Amino acid sequence: MFQESWSTARTLLRDAAGSLYHIAIVALSAGIALMLPAGAKQFLSFWSRVEHEQLSLIAVEMTTAIVLIVGLNYVRRSIKDRALATVATEAGLVSFFPRRTQGAQRRIKQLKEEQGTGRTIMAIGSSGCSTFVDQVGDLSSVLDKCLGAKILLVNPYSQEASQRMLAIAHPEYTLAAFREEVRQSIELLKRLKAMGKAVKLKLYSDPPLIKMVILGDYLWLQHYHADLDVQTMPEYVLRHNRKNHGLYTLYSHYFVQRWKSAEIPEYDLDTDELVYRSRSGHEIRRERFEIEAPPEEAGAAVPSRDLAAEPVQLG
Repeated sequence: MFQESWSTARTLLRDAAGSLYHIAIVALSAGIALMLPAGAKQFLSFWSRVEHEQLSLIAVEMTTAIVLIVGLNYVRRSIKDRALATVATEAGLVSFFPRRTQGAQRRIKQLKEEQGTGRTIMAIGSSGCSTFVDQVGDLSSVLDKCLGAKILLVNPYSQEASQRMLAIAHPEYTLAAFREEVRQSIELLKRLKAMGKAVKLKLYSDPPLIKMVILGDYLWLQHYHADLDVQTMPEYVLRHNRKNHGLYTLYSHYFVQRWKSAEIPEYDLDTDELVYRSRSGHEIRRERFEIEAPPEEAGAAVPSRDLAAEPVQLG
């Protein structure tokens, strides 16, 4: 109820701002028109005083030159920025967050909630646990209201996962810790499915390349750097348009190709098995797959957390 009221209020404020803008332009134009005669008289009076004074004339010329240089540079930069904005629009880029400051974090969460509510979330990432454990996920409310989710995470027992942990070389981010993160993500997805959501999980074995979340017509993208935390990487927002050359089409096609790949098994959230299928979709075999909890947590209940997907760090 509050969200609907706030959305209506924002729409009204946006419409009012547009009307006020046009009113201000009309008033400014009228004011300039009324001031032109008086301004012309003042200029002629000023020029009659300085036209025979050499120093004053040089000062006026220098001031005029500086104003022209600044103005022409501004126009040139505006034309260049407009050209770049056109390129970004053609590519489907609508937002860019160079870093996750506190204000940016709130804005990201707000945008993802608006874009993902009532949709099927599609995501590809690493372990998918960071936002779950910290309970600060910007998709927590979206998962509560989504229709379902298709998630691609890294197989924690693959050779590539081991190599990535060695490459990061962080004393607190070990292979055992990574496997525990994947286990916690799986537990959260199981609870999400128990709530009646259409949840599917697949585990891929190659090194994670991108963190990507698709929310309807919007796609959120980050790059996994070999030596840096993905949260420090810039985040891009792409929007689907009718032009097939947009980057949204490229990355959504990449997700579909990965999702349909016969080399990537599906994780059965009910039986804890990896299900391998043929290219035609027929089941070939199943393998038991269950990540054991650390000894100190074995047998203990997994603490309740917000159902927040980072769909793609999902990790």
